[in-house]
Amino acid sequence: QLQASGGGLVQAGVSLRLSCAASGRTFSNYAMGWFRQAPGKEREFVAGISWNGRWTYYADSVKGRFTISRDNAKNTVYLQMNSLKPEDTAVYYCAADPTGRGSDSTFFGSWGQGTQVTVSS
Repeated sequence: QLQASGGGLVQAGVSLRLSCAASGRTFSNYAMGWFRQAPGKEREFVAGISWNGRWTYYADSVKGRFTISRDNAKNTVYLQMNSLKPEDTAVYYCAADPTGRGSDSTFFGSWGQGTQVTVSS
């Protein structure tokens, strides 16, 4: 199971850090990723991180503002979001990729419960 947390209502320009705690699996075997879905839009890939944290991948829309990281000892993956914009408003989900790579959004599954991020202008 994956449980995301840390969302909230914030003003544009501030930062938030999302967390996703994993249970019931060998966390370090999986790549992890963050996705988001805004109202009326399809779910989109935001960021991915390989099983060992060595490689990270980002959507162009968040590159330079968001940072994905993981702590395998805590079975947790994080998404540090800086310089938030209203267009970042969405429900954010974490997911696991059994290939361990994290570079291909089609391999992600085991979606956790999302956390709402709302950015006001």
